[in-house]
Amino acid sequence: MEILIAVLFGIVEGVTEWLPISSTGHMILLNEFVSLPVSEEFMEMFLVVIQLGAILAVVLLFWREIWPFTSKENGWVKKDTFSMWFKILAACIPAAVLELVFGEGMEELFYNYQTVSIMLIVVGVLFILIENWNKDRRPEVEDISGITYRMAVYIGIFQLAAAMLPGTSRSGATIIGGLVLGLSRTAAAEFTFYLAIPVMFGASLIKVLKFGMAFSASEIWILSAGLLTAFAVSVFVIRFLMGYIKKHDFKVFGWYRIVLGGIVILYFSFL
Repeated sequence: MEILIAVLFGIVEGVTEWLPISSTGHMILLNEFVSLPVSEEFMEMFLVVIQLGAILAVVLLFWREIWPFTSKENGWVKKDTFSMWFKILAACIPAAVLELVFGEGMEELFYNYQTVSIMLIVVGVLFILIENWNKDRRPEVEDISGITYRMAVYIGIFQLAAAMLPGTSRSGATIIGGLVLGLSRTAAAEFTFYLAIPVMFGASLIKVLKFGMAFSASEIWILSAGLLTAFAVSVFVIRFLMGYIKKHDFKVFGWYRIVLGGIVILYFSFL
């Protein structure tokens, strides 16, 4: 039963990590209905570390784009890819500073259903408004090679909202930031995927070190089930999203967030 529940969490993680609908909001709701019989410390670590499975899907699908080395005949390194990684690191700086200054204080302050539901609705409304505003605009940046360091830092600042306020959605915040800055939907989504790699690896490493490496056999099975499921589901979701945004905008996700935020408020209000 524990393995099946871990698989369910992995499915939800794999879907909601990449669609801009807030993995945190969905995890809070899921945890209300089905919970793993594990310690609070392990559960806190589990919810972060299964994101590694989702990140590995990005690495698999975009390996050629993110690997910065090439053959000797082509000069050993891909300068554009190195430049992209430096921009991603620049985008990580705002969130890294926030983590160093406040640590888990922000999470303890805002990790509640009121914040999650409000941010689900607020960001949902922003998606609809920004897509309406963006409808007749021609993107200034069609692919990620056109992203400047200044744009990267601004996208990192948008990511701060997700770092501070659960329910915002990391992918949602960075995609909105990209659209506002003039990126195409494809460029905004790809940069969001790549930005997640160092962010999630770092967050997972911190959680594992904090928990310690003394896993029981059942905990290893639970964590492995969640990781592998999140990886497999993420492969399909990322492919779906990249195909979807070539023909559609993000407004459907905005409406979904508004409805989910209302459900969260109603559910917890009547508990």
